[in-house]
Amino acid sequence: MSERWRGVIAALLNPDLRAALGEVLATADLTPARRERAMARLAEVGLVVEGPDGPQFDETMLRGILAESPRVRPTGPQRFLDGGGRIDRYPVQGADRHELLRWVADHAFAPGEVLGEDAVNERLSQFTDDTAALRRHLVDAELLERTRSGSEYALVDSDL
Repeated sequence: MSERWRGVIAALLNPDLRAALGEVLATADLTPARRERAMARLAEVGLVVEGPDGPQFDETMLRGILAESPRVRPTGPQRFLDGGGRIDRYPVQGADRHELLRWVADHAFAPGEVLGEDAVNERLSQFTDDTAALRRHLVDAELLERTRSGSEYALVDSDL
C-alpha cells in the first residue's frame, strides 16, 4: 500500500506550498454559487474555518490524520518491493534474499509447470525489468532449475 498521501498532507501543512498551490488554482472561474458550495464543502471536511477576517485554512484536521495513522512498515519480502509490488532492491542478507526469491517463485510458478525461457521471463516481468538477473538468482538459490536440455525451467521440488 502506498503512503503517498502522507506527502500530500505534509505539503498541505506547509504554508509556502499551500500559497503556491493557491496561485496555480487561482485561475478557476467560480460563480458565486459554486464558490459558496466549495467553501461549504471545505468547511465540512475540516479544511476551512470561519475566522475574524473570513474563511481561513485550518490544519487541525490534517495534523489529526497524520497523528492517528501509524506508519506500518512492511515486513517479510514486501520490504524489498516498491508500491507496485516490484522488486526495488535485492536484500544483502542471504536469508532475506532467499525469502524474497522464495516469495517470487511461489507467486510466479506452480509446481509441476515446465516453461520455456520466454514464458519464465514473462512471469518474472511482473516483479522486475531485469528478468534475466532475477531468473539467475532463482536458479542460483535452487528454487528454479533448468531442464537437461537447458531450454526450459521448472520449480525445484521442495519436498526432496
